[in-house]
Amino acid sequence: MAEGLGALLEASLDPRRNKEAETTLRQEEQKPGFSLQLLHITASDATPYNTRLASALCFKNFIKRNWTDEDGNHKLQSEEVETLKRELITLMISVPAGIQSQLGEAISVIADSDFWERWQSLVDDLVSKLSPNNPTVNIGVLQVAHSIFKRWRPLFQSDALYTEINHVLGKFGTPFLALFEALDNYLEQNKSNKENLTQGFAQLNLMVKLFYDLSSHDLPPMFEDNISGIAAIFLKYLTYDNQLLHTDDETEAGLLEYVRAGIFEALTLYAQKYMDVFQPHVEQFIQSSWSFLTTIGQETKYDILVSRALHFLSSVASMPEQSQVFAAEGVQAEIVEKVILPNVSLRESDEELFEDEPIEFIRRDLEGSDSETRRRAATDFLRRLAEKFESSVTQVVLKYTQHYLAEYAKDSSNWKAKDTATYLYSAIAAKGTATSTHGVTVTNPLVSIADYFQQNLAADLISDNGVHPILKVDAIKYLYSFRSIITKEQWQQVLPVLVNHLASSNFVVYTYAAIALERVLFLSDSQGQPVISPAEITPLAKDLLEHIFQLIQNDPAPEKVQENEFLMRCVMRVLVVVKEGVVPFADVILQRFISITEIIRKNPSNPRFYYFHFEAMGAFIRFAAPANPDKLEQALYAPFASILQEDVQEFIPYVFQLFAALLEANSSATLPTYYQELIGPILMPVMWDSKGNIPALVRLLSSVIPRGSQYIIEHNQIEPILGIFQKLVSTKANESFGFDLLEVVVANFPPSALENYFIMIMQIILQRLQGSKTENLTMRFVRFFHFISAHDDKGYSADFFINVTDKVQAGLFKQVYLHVILPETQKLARPLDRKTAIISFTKTLANSHEFTTTYALKGWGLTCMALLKLLELPPLPVGRDDLIADADIEDMSFGVGFTPLNTIKAQQKDPWPETGADLKAWVGSYLKEADVKHNGRVSQFAQQRLEDEPRKVLGSYIS
Repeated sequence: MAEGLGALLEASLDPRRNKEAETTLRQEEQKPGFSLQLLHITASDATPYNTRLASALCFKNFIKRNWTDEDGNHKLQSEEVETLKRELITLMISVPAGIQSQLGEAISVIADSDFWERWQSLVDDLVSKLSPNNPTVNIGVLQVAHSIFKRWRPLFQSDALYTEINHVLGKFGTPFLALFEALDNYLEQNKSNKENLTQGFAQLNLMVKLFYDLSSHDLPPMFEDNISGIAAIFLKYLTYDNQLLHTDDETEAGLLEYVRAGIFEALTLYAQKYMDVFQPHVEQFIQSSWSFLTTIGQETKYDILVSRALHFLSSVASMPEQSQVFAAEGVQAEIVEKVILPNVSLRESDEELFEDEPIEFIRRDLEGSDSETRRRAATDFLRRLAEKFESSVTQVVLKYTQHYLAEYAKDSSNWKAKDTATYLYSAIAAKGTATSTHGVTVTNPLVSIADYFQQNLAADLISDNGVHPILKVDAIKYLYSFRSIITKEQWQQVLPVLVNHLASSNFVVYTYAAIALERVLFLSDSQGQPVISPAEITPLAKDLLEHIFQLIQNDPAPEKVQENEFLMRCVMRVLVVVKEGVVPFADVILQRFISITEIIRKNPSNPRFYYFHFEAMGAFIRFAAPANPDKLEQALYAPFASILQEDVQEFIPYVFQLFAALLEANSSATLPTYYQELIGPILMPVMWDSKGNIPALVRLLSSVIPRGSQYIIEHNQIEPILGIFQKLVSTKANESFGFDLLEVVVANFPPSALENYFIMIMQIILQRLQGSKTENLTMRFVRFFHFISAHDDKGYSADFFINVTDKVQAGLFKQVYLHVILPETQKLARPLDRKTAIISFTKTLANSHEFTTTYALKGWGLTCMALLKLLELPPLPVGRDDLIADADIEDMSFGVGFTPLNTIKAQQKDPWPETGADLKAWVGSYLKEADVKHNGRVSQFAQQRLEDEPRKVLGSYIS
C-alpha cells in the first residue's frame, strides 16, 4: 500500500500527471490510517527527498482539511489522533529542514484546535527534547514551539489566553532561558567552525523570535528576574560580527542580519510595554543603535535590519522621559544628517527596481504597504521626533530641504537631490497616520502643502520633457498623499493633468496616476459630496477606460495581464462613479472584460488583480445589465461556463456571485435555459464541499429560485435544495447561509409544494437549538418564526408555525415561544428584522385562532407587550458572535476561498412596503380593522389582558 501511495505522491510532482494524482490522493484519504501512512513515507530515509517532501505537504493539507469539523470535534479516529500527537515531535526533529517546515505547519494546525487542554503533553515533549549543545535537534523543537506560540501575538487579552500562556511558561520558560546561556557557550566554542556556527545562529534566530512570542502579552516572571543577563546577551549579539556569517550577495540578508533584526524587534516590544523594568538598559541600546546606523552600508541586505533599528529608536523617541536624549537641536541635525538622509536618499538598487521591476517598486513605495523599507522606517522616526519637538525638527528639515532644492536648481541632472527634498518635506508635513481612504488628514502647521506643490512640483507635472520620471512620480504621489488637504477647486485644476499622465510611457508614472485618480474619485467632502463629480468624469469615461484596458493588455501573457492590480482597481472606480453612464459604450467594455477573463483563467496568479477584475465586472453588470440584460447574460455565459467546466477554483466563487447579479438585473423574466441547466450541477453535494463556494452558491440559488420556482417544482429539485439547507444549518460556520436559503424557499414556493417538508425542517432546526445552540442560531430561528407569521399573503401564519412545531412534539410551541421567541425578539437589531417582527406580532394579535383559544389566557397579553416593546424601546445588545465587521479591501486576504464582491452586494428588499414609514400608525389601523372584523375582540382582549399603562399606549395607536 505504501509503495502505491509513494508512486501517487511522485506523480503529484509531475505537471503532466498531478491533477489526476491529486484526485486519486483525495479518494485515498477517505481510508482509515491515511495520515499515518504519509508520516511513514515522510520519515523514511530510503525514500527520495522529493517524495518525502510531497508526502509532508500532502500530510499538512490533509490535516488542514480533516483535523476537526466546524464545531471543533475531531474528524479522525481517536487512536489516530493520539498516535499523531505522540509521533509528530520526534519525527519533526529528525527530518531535513524543508520537510520540517511542512510538519511544523501541520503541528500548528493541530495546536490551533487542541492546544493546550486536548494536548497537555506537548510542552513537556518539547522541553524533554531540548539539548544544551545540539542545535540541529533544538531547531526542530523551537520551530514547533514558535509555530504554536506566535499565534498569541495578534490576539486580544482573555482569561483563556493567559491560562494557556501561563501553562507554557510554567514548563517552558526556565529551560528556554537556560538554553540562551548554553547556546552562547556553544557559539563561542564554534566561532571558527562555519557549519556549527551557522546552525547555532539558526537556533539563536528562533530563540529571539520565541523570546518575543513569550513576552508578547505580559512580562514573564523568569524574564523579569533575569533581565540583566538577557540584555547582556542581546547587546553582545547586536554588535557581534563574524566573517563566516557574511553573505556574498549584497541583496540577500543572512542569519547575522536576521538575528540582529529580531533583537531590535524584541527591544522595541520591551521599550513600548515594559519600560519600567527595561529602563536601566535602554541607554546602552540607544548608543549601539546609533553607532550601528551611522556605520552600516547601503546594501539592500541590511534593509530589514536598518528599518527594525529605526523602529526601536522611533518607539524610544515617542516616550516623554526617553525622548529627551534627542532634545538638543544639534543632536536633531546630526540625526537628520547621519541617519535620516542616508536612509531616505534613493539608492542605485532603488533605481534598478524602478526600471526593472516597476510593480515591485510601487508596492514597496505605497503608504500602507507592509514592506520593511528604509525610507518608511526613517520617515516614521523623523515623524516621532517631530511630534515631540515640532518647531526645532521642522527648522532642521526645512534647512536640508532648501539645500537640496538649490542643488537641483543649479543643475537638473541633480534630480536625486530634489527627490530627497520632496521626500523630507512630505515626511515633516504629514502628522498622524495616513488612512487608505483619505491619505494624510492632519498636517504640520509650520509648512504649507499648497505652496510647496505650486513652487516645486506643479511644473514637473505639466512639463513634457527633461523631467526625470521619478520626479513626476514624486509630484503625483504628493497629490495622492495629501489628497484630503488639497481643496475641491485645486483638484478640479489638477485632474486633467493627472488623467494625461495615464498616457505616460513609464510604467510607474502611469500606475501612480491610476492610483491617485482612483483614490480621488473615491474621495468626498465634509458634506458627503464627491470631490470630483460624476458629471466631470462621465464624458471622459469611454476613452479613459479604453486606455487603461490597453495598458492592462499591453503584453498578452496571462501573468503580465494580471500584474498590475492598481490599473484594474481604477477601472472599477471609474465604473462605480459613472454608473449608468457606461451604457452607451457597454459593448466595448463587455468585450474587454471577456477577453481579460479568457486570458487570466488559464493561469490565475495575482489574487488582488482578479479580485478587482471581478469587482469591476460586478459594477459593470450592476449598472449596464438592466438596460440590456439578455445581451449580457448571453455574452458572459461562455467565459463563465468555461471557468466552471475547467474548475478554476480561484474564480468560481466570483462567477457564482456575478451570475446572481445578472439574474437580479432582469428579475421580471422567466429563468433562461442556461440557468435551468445550471441548477442540477450546483445542487451536487460536491459543489458545497468547498467553504469558499458556500456563500456564493447561496447567493446564486437565492437569485435563481424567484425566477425558476416553477421549473424547480417540475423537476423535483425542492428536496435537494432542502438537503443543502440541512447540511448548512448543521454547522456554526454556515447556519446563517442555511437560513438565508430557507427563507428564499419559503418566500417563493407555494405552501402546497412544501407541506410535506415542514415538519422535517422544524425538527432539524429544533435539534440544533437543543444540541448546540449559538446566539446567531437563536436569532435566525426567531427571525424565521416572524418571517412565517408575517407572510399571511403566502398562506402562512403564527398558527401554521404552531401547528408544525406541535407535530414535532406535542406542546413544544409553548416552551419555544415563552423561552426563546418572546425574550429574544427584543434583540433583533436590523431595522427590517424588527419591522418583520412587528408585522408578525400584529398579525398574530389580530388574526390568530390559537392565541384567542389555546393561548388566550397569557399568550395574547405577552405578545402584545412584546409588540409594544419593539415599537417603543431600542433593541437589546446582541451577543458577540452575531457581529460581522465589514472588511477594508486593504486588510482583506485573497486566495481560494470566499471574498464578497462589494459592487454587487445583495440588495435588501422590503417585502412590506404597504406599511408606509410610520409603523405605529400601520399597527393601529391594522388592529382597528381586525377589531371591527372580529366583533371587538381586539379591544376586549386589550381590556382584559393588559395593565393600564400598556393599554393606554396601544389605545394611542388605534385612536
